[in-house]
This record gives sequence, C-alpha cells and structure tokens, in this order.
Amino acid sequence: MSNAEQLEIIKTRPGFIAALDQSGGSTPKALALYGVTEDAWSNDEEMFAVVHAMRSRIMTSPAFNGERILGAILFENTMDREVGGQSTASYLWEVKSVLPFLKIDKGLADIENGAQVMNPNPGLPELLEKAKAAGIFGTKMRSVIKEANSAGIQAVVEQQFEVGRQIVAAGLVPIIEPEVDIHCPDKEAAEDILHAGIIDQLNALGPDELVMLKLTLPEQDGLYSDCVAHPNAARVVALSGGYSRDEANDRLSRQNGMVASFSRALAEGLQAQQSDDEFNAMLDASIQAIFDASGT
Repeated sequence: MSNAEQLEIIKTRPGFIAALDQSGGSTPKALALYGVTEDAWSNDEEMFAVVHAMRSRIMTSPAFNGERILGAILFENTMDREVGGQSTASYLWEVKSVLPFLKIDKGLADIENGAQVMNPNPGLPELLEKAKAAGIFGTKMRSVIKEANSAGIQAVVEQQFEVGRQIVAAGLVPIIEPEVDIHCPDKEAAEDILHAGIIDQLNALGPDELVMLKLTLPEQDGLYSDCVAHPNAARVVALSGGYSRDEANDRLSRQNGMVASFSRALAEGLQAQQSDDEFNAMLDASIQAIFDASGT
C-alpha cells in the first residue's frame, strides 16, 4: 500500500493510536502493573524480552486490529524484534492493518525554564533511515512542560518542530508531543501558551509538511480544535498523562476531533496471569472504551 493510502487512514479512519513504547526507564513500572516483578529478569536484555512478550500478547490478541486501532508506537527494541514470525512493523501493517510508529527521542534534558526539551540525538538521520527501511510510517518524540513559562514552552515547541521537519524530509510523519504535566500548577495557562506556539509553527510549515500532534488532555474543552482543522495536522491525538482510563476517556470525549494515544490507560487491568480469554476480554473492553471516547 502506498504512503498516500496510509496517510488517508491516519487522516480519516476512526480509531486511536496504541502507545506500546515504554522505554528502559519506565519498563519495570509497566511490567509491575502487568503483574511481573523485577525478579523475572536479571539484566536489560532479559527485561526487554519480558516486555516484548507482553507487547506481543497485546498485538497478537484478536481484539487488537485496524478496525479500532489506527497505529501503534514502538520502542526501537520492539521494532528490531519479531511478532508472529515477522518483523514487528510488518506484522502490525500486513497482518493487523495497524500503522507502525517509532519512538525516536533519547529522553529528556534537565528542567530549564519550567520545561524539559529533548536530549541531543546525533544518530537521528541513521535511525530514520533504519525506520523507513523497516516499514515504519511515522515517529514520536516527547518533551515535557511543567510550568506556564513562555521561554520554556517556546524552547520545547521550536525544538519539536525543528526535528519534525527533519523527519518529514526523511519521508516519515512525525508525532510532535509537547506534553503538559497533568500536575502542572498552572496547567490551563501553560496550555494557552503552548496552543499559541503550536499554531504559529503549523502556519509556518510548507503545504506538503504534514505532522501529527500528541497533546495532554486540556483543561479547556475544544482548545485544540483549530489544530484538528489545520491542513498541516494529519491528526491530533491525546496522551493519558497519568489520568486513569475513565478520567482520560471522559476528558477525551469532550474534545471534538481528538483521538486517543494511550499507553498506561490501554494496558490498565491486563495481567500476565490472566488466561488468554480473560486477557483478550479485558483488552477488548479497554480498546472499545478508548475507541468510543475517540469517536466524539
């Protein structure tokens, strides 16, 4: 299938993005919620094998397919592995009709002006080439805003779009993720500053420079509706950010045109000890609830 057809899916198909990209730092926490404790591995390689088994179980579940899921965001280690006897990206697309995305950032820098920009990423051109060769459709990169500080927020937005343009030039669709911490004391003010910065950057893109946005569910309903309608935004997705699935779904259902890109909220309730029937039923219910909230 051509890139144009894949782009049409991202722009128009109902559904949401599954975030399966916990990295080294957040993996033990994700596994603990899944019912697997740290005594199940003795080094990083074993830990990544354990988490890949969890992700494979999610991806191979009958509940997980393109009817309700648009795309899945992968950690590089997951892209390098196989699911169902083929590379993860090709399994997602060819078997499940789910578009594969790759997390490409190298973590967060220290807090400056109330925000964390992304760490330097000198190997990005090679990683984008590798991703393109593996059949990856798009990328994801995260920064975090902790205060309503104009200088910090501007630094985050400018860096995100600058790297985003490199990703577009490499033939991939970037998910730009300037997360506002849900515990930010002046969250609504931070979101107003962020929104203005995003609109300025979207307006500066060329007609063929398409990006996606991944944003914290805002305090003001409909704040990002002009981003949803913007010709340079292929899709606007929401992160759960630590909200429970119920609260995240409730907030999302009030944002017209935004769809979910949930990680913890997607896996909530899944347990390694569950039988396949129990696991699939829980995942099916989670997917349906998030799909419904994304359909508003």
